[in-house]
Amino acid sequence: MTSYDRRDLGLLLLRLGTGGVLAAHGTQKLFGWFGGHGLEGTGQFMESVGYVPGKASATAAGLAETGGGTLLALGLATPAAGAAAAGAMAGASAVHVPNGFFNQSGGYEYAATLGLAATGLAVAGSGRLSLDHALGHVFDRGWMVPAAFAATAAVTAVVVGARNRRLQKEEQEEAAGQFEEQEALFGE
Repeated sequence: MTSYDRRDLGLLLLRLGTGGVLAAHGTQKLFGWFGGHGLEGTGQFMESVGYVPGKASATAAGLAETGGGTLLALGLATPAAGAAAAGAMAGASAVHVPNGFFNQSGGYEYAATLGLAATGLAVAGSGRLSLDHALGHVFDRGWMVPAAFAATAAVTAVVVGARNRRLQKEEQEEAAGQFEEQEALFGE
């Protein structure tokens, strides 16, 4: 086996593993499969962590994970698939950042790892053992990598930024409410 063949096999394994995990997580959100909570439950969770409206946020995350993961596994439209999955994982990481890095403490380690793997695949390409290669790379042109990541970065920045502003405003309102309660209690 030549090194070129090993690279293609390695990319296939990485695509299948990363894409499979992402697709499974997405179907938990969309359909409640694999012990997931479906759109209703995931939507409620999304609202609780600041992604409003929750059901639309759950749908977007589920589609990015399911679609991006499936396309990565197939090696089809790899730049767009990897960028979509990476964007979803950036949104998930934002939720976990306050808990630190490691997953066992509720940190962002797992989401970051999936996002980096998806990014790496989008940049490296899908290899010869892929639908992109079989179709002559119609959906995997060089210019598509920066375009997909620019679009994903812009959307992710808007969504995560809006979430962060919403959470900050809620914290400020809560602090102001506590201050007013203390003033009323002490008669100041």
